[in-house]
Amino acid sequence: MNRLYSERHIPVLLNEVVDNLVWKPDGVYVDCTVGEGGHTQAIAERIAASGGKVVGLDVDSEVLQIAERNLEAHPNVQLFKFSYVELPVLLNLLQVHKVDGLLVDLGVSTYQLKAEGRGFSFNQDEPLDMRMNLENDLTAYDVVNTYPEEKLADIIYSYGEENFARRIARSIVQSRPIHTTRELVEAIRRALPYKEIHGRKRHFATKTFQAIRIEVNKELENITKFLSFAPDFLSHGGKLAIISFHSLEDRLVKHAFKDDPRLKPLGDFIAPSLEEISVNPRSRSAKLRIAERV
Repeated sequence: MNRLYSERHIPVLLNEVVDNLVWKPDGVYVDCTVGEGGHTQAIAERIAASGGKVVGLDVDSEVLQIAERNLEAHPNVQLFKFSYVELPVLLNLLQVHKVDGLLVDLGVSTYQLKAEGRGFSFNQDEPLDMRMNLENDLTAYDVVNTYPEEKLADIIYSYGEENFARRIARSIVQSRPIHTTRELVEAIRRALPYKEIHGRKRHFATKTFQAIRIEVNKELENITKFLSFAPDFLSHGGKLAIISFHSLEDRLVKHAFKDDPRLKPLGDFIAPSLEEISVNPRSRSAKLRIAERV
């Protein structure tokens, strides 16, 4: 691993996840988005004394190396490089038919945001990449530089909920070729009125970057596919926990939990406390939803 990185990821809603997900001390749990291993470690520690096990998977090979180091003292954890949409394949290989809990954290890890060269953040000047799986072919560069203007505008509007999507798409096309995150930020800046650049609560490029990242990683397609099969792999009483960070994801999860006869939602969503937000500001938009297999 040759990318600079030093900041440890803070797992979001850690106690809330463990308290709601872990109901069977000797059960089998799957962390479908291990990241740097924070949630996985807490689950493993909760069930270690009773013989419980955790299977962890992540599509990002670099972040998985960090998780392996962070979790090497936990023999009840097994880690695999798989996407959560490949969960049926992995469980079949492991000859595991049912699990007692599934966790998906749909956020971007601190490593992906902070390490050099990944291109997720507009705060650093980097090549346009944004791939969570570095083996995938499609990059942010491809989306920004090859998509037709109309398609680019539709993505920015639909996935970023950006009202100035058509102006931004036009500016991007006129600025091509765009090689770096800084060049992309400047193309977005040229498209927006002064009050939008300086008056928004969040950085003016946030929505566009989110939209491109979702497109590159097929995030909404993946969570929709996962929600279609995940309940089939839960034991009776098993828990499905999903942490989302924007309304598009949360809407999919909310409706799936409500409409799926295999699941019973356990209350409304759980949000981070003010104390957690003060320690970890990136948690402020997180929503945790829990459902039970019936």
